[in-house]
Amino acid sequence: MTSRPYLAVVQYDGAQFAGWQRQPHGRTVQAEFEAVLERLMGRRTAATGAGRTDTGVHALGQGVGFLASERWAADGQGLHRALNALLPRDIWVERLCAMRSGFHARNSAAARRYRYVIGTDEGGRSPFRRPYEWALGRPLDVATLTRAAQLLPGEHDFRGLAATGAPHYRSRVALAQWAPRTDGAGVTFTIEADRFLHRMVRFLVGAMVDIALERRPLDDLSRLLTATDNQAASPPAPPQGLYLIAVRYPADLYAEA
Repeated sequence: MTSRPYLAVVQYDGAQFAGWQRQPHGRTVQAEFEAVLERLMGRRTAATGAGRTDTGVHALGQGVGFLASERWAADGQGLHRALNALLPRDIWVERLCAMRSGFHARNSAAARRYRYVIGTDEGGRSPFRRPYEWALGRPLDVATLTRAAQLLPGEHDFRGLAATGAPHYRSRVALAQWAPRTDGAGVTFTIEADRFLHRMVRFLVGAMVDIALERRPLDDLSRLLTATDNQAASPPAPPQGLYLIAVRYPADLYAEA
């Protein structure tokens, strides 16, 4: 065995990052991860993320793929320990999985799941909560939010609810669900789809919150799902409430499957 593809399931606090993807200026998760891989592998090693999270967006289950060198190809446990020993404190590898040849962290993903967290109480403005949720500080009607979310499952063209510039805008949504937070301090929105467009979840949350606050009618969401641009969209929800919580891959890509 000379090398092996690995999947790292990674958590990170996005507050101090300019997103996942390496950039000429600004601290990024990809650059930090690749710097550690270079130290461990003895050569420059690319890290591919399943989702390109934006500035301030967090992750509880980002999929990161890379090719391990000969030294680490058969020592997944040792590699897992070494990664966590060298990564900065705001990045943590929850688990490391050996993968089969042909695995690609982004292209092989069958589904991605995001969660958005909103604080509806005054406590959301606490310095211990504000960096990790939308401190809305106003009550939201969960029944109205639920009716809006029920319009989302299925395949849609999301050009009316995403940033411009994507090569194509179609996405198939498998799950869209609002729920009260277990601490009683607000609500969460969970969505799973085969692919996500740039700022798509934030645009969706912004529109649904406007509907719940009676700033726009429920029918507007159906119109936005068939719009040819995002000019009529509500402002996107702020980034700090968004979490990439899971990425699902076909079982036959795992080496131990």
